[in-house]
Amino acid sequence: MENLIEEILKQIGEDPNREGLVKTPNRVKKAYDFLTSGYKADINQLVNGAIFEENTTGMVLVRDIEMYSLCEHHLLPFYGRAHVAYIPNKKIIGISKIPRIVDVFARRLQVQERLTDQIAQAIQETLDPLGVGVVIKAKHLCMMMRGVEKQNSELFTSSLLGLFKTDPTTRSEFLDLIRTGSH
Repeated sequence: MENLIEEILKQIGEDPNREGLVKTPNRVKKAYDFLTSGYKADINQLVNGAIFEENTTGMVLVRDIEMYSLCEHHLLPFYGRAHVAYIPNKKIIGISKIPRIVDVFARRLQVQERLTDQIAQAIQETLDPLGVGVVIKAKHLCMMMRGVEKQNSELFTSSLLGLFKTDPTTRSEFLDLIRTGSH
């Protein structure tokens, strides 16, 4: 990858041997290794048995999870907040695992629509809850710094499974909870 980054620097008219750029190919490689580390992650290993039997029936919501991803069309970042909820079906998950699941899918080349669905599906497959709701609000640098150049635009996506899709009361509770005090 470092040779490719060096070639990109040459193609845009830069000197890859310039003092400030000598280590750039290695830095970019390390950055992309981290930013795409979700491809190597395994959800079962990540959860690591942190699923617990519990008879709770109320909604579980982790709100305002910071997330950063790369747009697969331009390789530019998009960033925002994810809100992830589920209705337990006799099982709950350690709450730190939910943001980690978000990170697994965010650390891939993505479109926000797919990212939202992948998070919901992973929670569904891991817990088999009565329902899952995921909403992501994000800003896309591919729209902000190039193309239409709309700095204040935000994209909202949702994925609703089970009761979140079929029961208007559950859906309303979820949406009300994420609106209250959300950034």
